[in-house]
Amino acid sequence: MKLEKLSEVVIKEKLLENPNWKLIDERWIERKYRFQDYLKGIEFVQSVAQLSEQLNHHPFISIDYKLITVKITSWRAKGLTDLDFTLAQKYDELYAQIKEKDC
Repeated sequence: MKLEKLSEVVIKEKLLENPNWKLIDERWIERKYRFQDYLKGIEFVQSVAQLSEQLNHHPFISIDYKLITVKITSWRAKGLTDLDFTLAQKYDELYAQIKEKDC
């Protein structure tokens, strides 16, 4: 799959559709996910890692106790692509599923 770098206008539109994600340095999107306990965060990281491996598109993941930070970009495109935003939505779905189990 050829990854096309998105224009600033398209990136802004996609950020409106994904309001929990922030643009960082004009080439990354980032979101912080908070969990009730450490192991729920680790479960989320494992889910993100498995999905990312399947799609061969890997984010930067930072684990700070109950706070998980995910950053995505497309190196080959030298910026953000549709795939980055697709993954952002899928990561949000994984988060919602794990949070749902807590209720």
